[in-house]
Amino acid sequence: MLGVARRRLGSGTVLGQLMQTLRPAAAPRTYSAAAKEITVREALNSALDEEMSADPSVFLMGEEVGEYQGAYKISKGLLDKYGPDRVLDTPITEAGFTGIGVGAAYHGLRPIVEFMTFNFSMQAIDHIINSAAKSNYMSAGQISVPIVFRGPNGAAAGVGAQHSQCYAAWYAHVPGLKVLTPYSAEDARGLLKAAIRDPDPVVFLENELLYGESFPVSAEALDSSFCLPIGKAKIERQGKDVTITAFSKMVGYALQAADILAKEGISAEVINLRSIRPLDRAAINASVRKTNRLVTVEEGFPQHGVGAEICMAVVEDSFEYLDAPVERIAGADVPMPYAANLERMAVPQVEDIVRAAKRACYRAVPMAATA
Repeated sequence: MLGVARRRLGSGTVLGQLMQTLRPAAAPRTYSAAAKEITVREALNSALDEEMSADPSVFLMGEEVGEYQGAYKISKGLLDKYGPDRVLDTPITEAGFTGIGVGAAYHGLRPIVEFMTFNFSMQAIDHIINSAAKSNYMSAGQISVPIVFRGPNGAAAGVGAQHSQCYAAWYAHVPGLKVLTPYSAEDARGLLKAAIRDPDPVVFLENELLYGESFPVSAEALDSSFCLPIGKAKIERQGKDVTITAFSKMVGYALQAADILAKEGISAEVINLRSIRPLDRAAINASVRKTNRLVTVEEGFPQHGVGAEICMAVVEDSFEYLDAPVERIAGADVPMPYAANLERMAVPQVEDIVRAAKRACYRAVPMAATA
């Protein structure tokens, strides 16, 4: 990236001078394009590799992305392959390197800014919202900002309140941003490629606990041209009695809940949202018009959350199809506890989804009756 920036901007600029302080050295990587099953980590790594190979304007920057090969090894082998001009280890200064990334995007490069956790993006939120998200509108379309902000989002395990927050609703609130939330390896690979190719700023919210999970992928998904459309949800499981919407790690929980419900005669349709902004209102409403019931699931806080937006989308477009009140499952409305037993109580569990679906299908005692 340094070489490209120097050619386009000149090394005498402030950007050129700042970039010269951000350098590293290497490590190899192997993965099989013929694999039938890959981890989310491998999917993200291969997407980065292929997009950097296809477009020399794409570069990666962030803390420990180079020599250490990524805090979660997402960037493994990329420094060795593309060199320090395009894989940049930065100081621990999110505000600084995010601003550099946005400036580079203004000048036609395609930065990928990695946050070690999205909780640290708070240090850079002015650049993300006021610089990246609003520039295209405020310039009457003259300035495009093709930048990706990516990293782990939401609760991990035992990392406390300051490292466990879900930012899906935060960033989805902002016009000018696109917000993507992959669940499977196919999601991660196809959506990251779409994000890198997109002309607008994209917030790409991964999940640390999913990095090591393996998923089957099709030959099509392993092709270098593979790309998923932004703003389109995926029906992970067909059903006729109740719709369950979820994103990121909660999709897996929703699918487990659907298996349990099936044993009790309830057919649940599970929607993997994939994209929070834009939200696939059409897919959600089509499912609700079929099942007549809705359960929303998210890790984040309940107030002003993604589930609240989905509920309103259904009330506006499909209210007359509902046969039961909408059920919302979300994280507890408290900072994340550190103790493992309390942490589990603060995050939605499979049994919470099962109980909510039963209430929606009038197969359980309502919560108000048990209070």
